[in-house]
Amino acid sequence: MSESDDRRVHLTRDHALELLQRMILIRRFEEKCAELYTQEKIRGFLHLYIGEEANAVGVMQALRPEDAVVATYREHGHALARGISADEVMAEMFGKSTGSSRGRGGSMHIFSAAHRFYGGNAIVGGGLPLAVGLALADKMQRRNHVTCCFFGEGAAAEGEFHEAMNLAALWQLPVLFVCENNGYAMGTALSRSESNPDIAAHAAVFGITAEVVDGMNVVDVEAAARRAVHAIRGGEGPRFIESKTYRFRAHSMFDAELYRDKAEVEEWKKHGPVVRFSKWLLETGTAHQSDIEALDRKVETVVAEATAFAELSSWEPVENLTKDVMTPREAMR
Repeated sequence: MSESDDRRVHLTRDHALELLQRMILIRRFEEKCAELYTQEKIRGFLHLYIGEEANAVGVMQALRPEDAVVATYREHGHALARGISADEVMAEMFGKSTGSSRGRGGSMHIFSAAHRFYGGNAIVGGGLPLAVGLALADKMQRRNHVTCCFFGEGAAAEGEFHEAMNLAALWQLPVLFVCENNGYAMGTALSRSESNPDIAAHAAVFGITAEVVDGMNVVDVEAAARRAVHAIRGGEGPRFIESKTYRFRAHSMFDAELYRDKAEVEEWKKHGPVVRFSKWLLETGTAHQSDIEALDRKVETVVAEATAFAELSSWEPVENLTKDVMTPREAMR
């Protein structure tokens, strides 16, 4: 990838295969998590990223290691795309001490200071004010960093969405807002919850430049992210991307999914990011079927090893139960 103009996507064969491998890794990892959940090896809530892989993978290509990432509770894909190892993420899913949050966060609270990944947030829209705060700190300390905040379209109905947009625009903060619009939030069609379902228009109200992109096309997502990040680093203030995407699984493993037709889901699967990009690679001769099969085998090994790592990892010792937990009096010191 050329660094001379990070607004474009230079899709070499190596880069194309890297994008595909990252999307396949997320897909296989999430499928394995669903299986382990039914075996009660992963407990609590579980929100899968299947179908939305192009968003995390595409956007992360535009970011640097020193940039910050704030995600939602559907953040396993974001964590893997950011570069947190499958071992650490899977161990966190199991609640083991070798997890990225030492097993204390689980599925919805993956965190890694080393990757500037400020993790998942169980509160809808809860990451938006955090992202604004991180960006404000960078601006005040004159660091040319970008904070990328992922959130779903359901968050657009929350007060903190509008507060975050307002402050980011008012203070011209280096924030990239990425709305992963899957059309249903937790289980309500967007047309039933928003008088104006055009989420990008909400950002425009605050004077923030917004772009709508096909979230099932990883190259389009990457290109949009590069354009936005280039503008942000150039001091042009925050940018907003509305990525039209679709989750193939229910909102969570507890969701009966009675709000949409199965036929609709199956139709979207035909145009999913992995299938679509794989087909394009084959049609253009950028890759061969053997290349794709080799990637799949490689990823299957990574996921299998991550599962074994999590299985064999130890639990956090009971004596550490109160470690890093402060009482109100201690917090005031």
